[in-house]
Amino acid sequence: MARIAVIMTGASGSAYGMRITEQLVLFGHEVVFCATDAGCKVCACELGFELSAGDAASAAARLADFLELPSAEGVRVVYPTDLFDPIASGSYPLDAVIVAPASMGFCASVASGLAADLPERVCDVALKERRPLVVVPRETPLSLVHLRNLTALTEAGAVVLPAMPAFYQRPETVDDLVSFIAGKVFDVLGIEHDLFRRWGEG
Repeated sequence: MARIAVIMTGASGSAYGMRITEQLVLFGHEVVFCATDAGCKVCACELGFELSAGDAASAAARLADFLELPSAEGVRVVYPTDLFDPIASGSYPLDAVIVAPASMGFCASVASGLAADLPERVCDVALKERRPLVVVPRETPLSLVHLRNLTALTEAGAVVLPAMPAFYQRPETVDDLVSFIAGKVFDVLGIEHDLFRRWGEG
């Protein structure tokens, strides 16, 4: 199974990062989860879940409990200030990095190669090591600055997958819309799932 980093930044749409993390663990993959400070605050605002700082094992247990996972065995929580975590190195075997949701500020930092904290460094490593990096921006409307930064990320090798859910599958709940985006992320990474009904399916 794959080892995948999931980064949740301060854009609206915390549910995307949570659903992706939940499903990856249920699929049997190993998730290294990292939320920026702003990502934690937005998650608390939108979902009522606070991933407080402190012991990483306790944080993983709280996250697993919130996602109603059988256990925290498949998820490891890391903090954005910990640049000594193994995922900061290109020698650490990550199979992919997913940023969901991705704020425009975070995209600008990665597009500029700043790597000022662990989440930015992980994305920088993914690009330099030519590993899959999927960025799920959640902003509208987009300015020319935003578009240029997203173009730079694409040119550097990332996949920009905007949070634009489809409606042909006739979603009935917000969860259906969230699952569609999670499923599209998994499609890009070649991860099998059944999160939405595909075009042409009965």
